[in-house]
Amino acid sequence: MTAQHAHRTELLAPDSLTAHSGVVSESEHSALRADIRRLSTMLGQSLAHQSGQELLDLVEEVRKLARENPDAVTGRLAGLDTGTAVVLARAFSQYFQLANVAEQLHRSRELRALRPADRRPLHTVMERLAGDADRETVQDVLARAQLRPVFTAHPTESSRQSVLAILRRVADGLDHGASDDELGALVDLLWQTDEIRPGKPTVQDEARNVAWFMEQLGTRTVPDLIGEFEAEAAAHGFTVPADARPLSLGCWVGGDRDGNPNVTPDVTRDVLELYSDRALKIHGALVEQLIGELSISTRVMGVSEELRGALARDRRLLPAVYDRFIRLNANEPYRLKLSYVQARLAHTRTRIAEQRPHVPGVDYLGVADYLADLGTVDRSLRGHLGARIAAGTLARAIRAAKALGLHLAELDVREHSQKHHDALGAIYDQLGELDEPYASLSRAERRALLSKELEGHRPLIRRHYGLPEAAKQVVATFDMLHEVQHTFGPEVARTYIVSMCQDVDDILAVTVLARESYMVELKADPRSSVDLVPLFETVEELSQAGPLLEGLLSDPGYRRQVRNRGDVQEIMLGYSDSNKGAGITSSQWEIHRAQRQLRDTAAKHGVRLRLFHGRGGSVGRGGGPAGEAIASAPYGSVDATMKLTEQGEVISDKYSLPTLAHDNLEILLASMLDASVLHQASRWPDETLARWDEAMTCVSEAGKKAYRELVGEPGLPEFFTTATPVDELGRLNVGSRPSKRPGANPSLDDLRAIPWVFGWTQTRMVVPGWYGLGSGLAAAREAGYGDVLDEMREWAFFSNLLGNVEMTLAKTDLRIASYYVSTLVEPGLQELFEPIRAEHGRTLREVLTLTGDDTLLARHPVLRNTLSVRNGYLEPLHHLQVELLAQRRTGSEDPDLERALLLTINGIAAGMKNTG
Repeated sequence: MTAQHAHRTELLAPDSLTAHSGVVSESEHSALRADIRRLSTMLGQSLAHQSGQELLDLVEEVRKLARENPDAVTGRLAGLDTGTAVVLARAFSQYFQLANVAEQLHRSRELRALRPADRRPLHTVMERLAGDADRETVQDVLARAQLRPVFTAHPTESSRQSVLAILRRVADGLDHGASDDELGALVDLLWQTDEIRPGKPTVQDEARNVAWFMEQLGTRTVPDLIGEFEAEAAAHGFTVPADARPLSLGCWVGGDRDGNPNVTPDVTRDVLELYSDRALKIHGALVEQLIGELSISTRVMGVSEELRGALARDRRLLPAVYDRFIRLNANEPYRLKLSYVQARLAHTRTRIAEQRPHVPGVDYLGVADYLADLGTVDRSLRGHLGARIAAGTLARAIRAAKALGLHLAELDVREHSQKHHDALGAIYDQLGELDEPYASLSRAERRALLSKELEGHRPLIRRHYGLPEAAKQVVATFDMLHEVQHTFGPEVARTYIVSMCQDVDDILAVTVLARESYMVELKADPRSSVDLVPLFETVEELSQAGPLLEGLLSDPGYRRQVRNRGDVQEIMLGYSDSNKGAGITSSQWEIHRAQRQLRDTAAKHGVRLRLFHGRGGSVGRGGGPAGEAIASAPYGSVDATMKLTEQGEVISDKYSLPTLAHDNLEILLASMLDASVLHQASRWPDETLARWDEAMTCVSEAGKKAYRELVGEPGLPEFFTTATPVDELGRLNVGSRPSKRPGANPSLDDLRAIPWVFGWTQTRMVVPGWYGLGSGLAAAREAGYGDVLDEMREWAFFSNLLGNVEMTLAKTDLRIASYYVSTLVEPGLQELFEPIRAEHGRTLREVLTLTGDDTLLARHPVLRNTLSVRNGYLEPLHHLQVELLAQRRTGSEDPDLERALLLTINGIAAGMKNTG
């Protein structure tokens, strides 16, 4: 093993492909199987008791038949009445839900056992930084470090929150030795709970769902992890500055308006109020605990003059609080001070709910004054022999305040680039200044116009004339952003992402609009309260990321905007559309190359880069072990800060249990620190990288060609929509955003990337996760790069790609897929399955050639066994889904048929542990 590979493995081994996917040890796997048997027995008892023994017998018959003679399952299910189909689908679906929560629990137990304190990722990375890195460099990175997972509501979480809540109680019961009666009651409750949402969720519903996870993280996991970060740094001789913010939460729910007409300015305000309320609740509980704990009396110990002065000011500002508490706390200044803090938190909550203006000293606007109050208490305690006291609940409260602010999570706003041009077109056309309509201008002409606009002083919008219709919503969004920063605090929403960003004019347009809403000022009193972020999504956009950033930073007006934001430029990289448009190989390679371009361009202009990775849950959309993904990034591309999306079923899988949540965030934080300090120069000679780049470009081009030949086949849209349940996804009520763009027709261009992955995954073809890599590797081998490909197994980027594709291939089953094709696709289009078969065989051969194994996951026997067991329970659901799809497409409108069909979608999603 090379030194480079050993370095990566030592830090990230616990986040390997196996650990990411399930338990790794035989002992824990045996315990897991025992718990799954226990729960499945209870499920059978619930089914027999509530639906009849004959239905339990049918479930067992179908399960046994699927294992022993899978081809016979179709015949057994043919003509099944829809009521029975519902029960059958529910039984297999709930088996996977119970198996998944048991697996989460045992994964968390295994992590506790496998990672003692001296093997935790943060300890390991701090030890390495102390021994191998320049201390000044480490101090700089620790001061600037900021990891932000961003929770999104893309429609990949097919389980209702009601179901997830029951499953969390099952996990708690298993973990704490609950009796069979206690667990059986929960299984009964699960059986009597409807898995299918009664209606499509609103944006506010999605916000409440994701806020639950963020609240759990903010209450316990995030403050704990920040405390460990500070302790490990101190133990290794480093200092974390008081204002450091190494971990915070982000969110898109309520801010992502690209393609979601339900996200209006009013909805965004509602969602921000919800998040703020949850944050204030967390802080209020901590302050209440502090009031109970800090009984220190001035009869025993003195306090700082700073605290005495603060109490005098507090009395003037909040006399009612003084009158209420002075008798009880006359000699307990910390309790008195914290009573004022508690009152300000309550007043903040009331002010926001009643939409009243901020009153300095009476309530809080943002987190700065709240932190100042806590800091006054902290300094007084530490200055009067109370350092150990201050290191308890008060330190937790301070960490929670830094991480959560008073808003729980920073909300990102996203909008499509064309919306901004439409708005500016209407505004300019109303002014009548241009020789031709704005929409007729070339990109170069728009760029020149908007750059000149930013150099001027005038307001572009004549608000007293009234806004043209096409500009109203866009301008209202910017006005809302300006307003909420003055309602909730400046940190609440300060990132504006421009999707489908193709040229410099797309970002200059947003800069002009932000200026019109007083968020950007480039001339007199230069300032900015918003980060403007291009999102590169397609492979074409990714390939031009460097030149676009060069053009942006070369524009004088925009360069001032970046300077006003601390010389930091955030860039978002999209994994979904690049995969949908060019296949996994080209998508991953172009994202890797884009990071290199962006790194070099930002450095040239003296700008720090903050990369935002728009990863999905499935491998086809950038999923897989996150720690290994960070380790495989180009050298120098990670610079102390990072954002990444957490989507759909990934959220419940990673964050439902505190141990798993802590472990996931710790791996991310440790990996980010490692890359920021120890991966700033290439680990390989230039000539080696050049050789690998050449080979990888060959792989990418051939892979893209093969993929585009498949999706370019004239009948492929019809093949996809008939062979998969993608049209039924819209009826599953899994998200507030439509699954197709407005006016969508059978064109694949109109289908969003998430349903594209969802459909292929349900049928076990899983095309987005592997298609094209085999052709790419074969082409490279034919071109004479065979030896180079063998070398490239030591390259973190390449090994990460191979590992993720190997996992996807293990989840692919073309035998099952053939049932969908032969039953649902018209004969004239069934031949399109042949190139999928051929490419699958080619990819399988090429991957096994590089791994040196005879079978997939040969190095991961426990994982192989887990997937094999799951397949035995998935098989009946696939056959049932095919049968129900066939019935539905005859025109049947039986509500039980639709319900049964949606239950099979739920069950397969749970069994595959991936939807999109």
